[in-house]
Amino acid sequence: MIVVFGSLNADLVFSVDALPRPGETVLCPGHQAVAGGKGLNQAVAAARANMDPAVSVQMVGRVGPDGFAPLALQALKDAGVGTEAVTESTLPTGCAAVIVDRAGENQITVASGANTDLWPEALPDEWLGPETVLLLQMEVPLDSNWDVARRAKARGARVVLNLAPAKPAPADVLPSFDLVVLNEIEAGMLAGAQGLEAGSGEEAGRGIAARFGVTTVVSLGSAGAAAFAPDEAWRCGALAIEPVDTVGAGDAFVAGLALGLAEGAPLPAMLRRASVIGSLACLVEGAAPAMPSAEEIEARLADLPPAQPLTL
Repeated sequence: MIVVFGSLNADLVFSVDALPRPGETVLCPGHQAVAGGKGLNQAVAAARANMDPAVSVQMVGRVGPDGFAPLALQALKDAGVGTEAVTESTLPTGCAAVIVDRAGENQITVASGANTDLWPEALPDEWLGPETVLLLQMEVPLDSNWDVARRAKARGARVVLNLAPAKPAPADVLPSFDLVVLNEIEAGMLAGAQGLEAGSGEEAGRGIAARFGVTTVVSLGSAGAAAFAPDEAWRCGALAIEPVDTVGAGDAFVAGLALGLAEGAPLPAMLRRASVIGSLACLVEGAAPAMPSAEEIEARLADLPPAQPLTL
């Protein structure tokens, strides 16, 4: 089972020729309202990419008493994600304004709303055990993250942290994670906060893995990703694509890694499939709507060479 403890949003997506500069107003013909939030995106991506009927995906989160909540809940249900642990808050459903330019680059502003109302008690103990992969991000209260991470680890679950958006993580909680996933900026921030060298994203990832004994995966954008475990390291490229919208790519990549962990895949195979998933998510506008199916992923897997070993 994959359990995603995290955020749910409604994304209002605006497609423009060029991203606005400070103080500038940019017009566009219209907008799309689609489901989003890092937690929801990762749950949908995991469910759509999943090839194993024995692996279910459950969402734990909060929505508000408003018209955006059905949008988020329906997206989860359509993907086959369980929603019994998604409950209603008195706060409004999280909402993001997403502006995307012709090159697929984006600017995002998020009103967190009900995501700030997610507490550890929302995650049932019976969902935590050796067969569970718990997936966390940084769009809900951090104390809730650290509490459920420790609880899950104590019950034998495997725990994945996507350190995005970048915020501090205490040193004493990092050993609770089996996998930490970051981009280059997030890796440098975490390494620097722990007094480690962070000349590059890969150097930071290597240092985090060595210090805390946690497998650390650093996404490198169009250059792919690198993974550092205490006893092995790998680098994998990305598919050659013309991106339409990069908003959900990171979440798709993280979901691919969580799936690989749930399936017991070797680290280089996990990294390669996750890289394909992240690349394919750039080909469709929006976040949750862009998540590729298992069939689409398998059709393109051969287009990406296997991950290559790195020197520790």
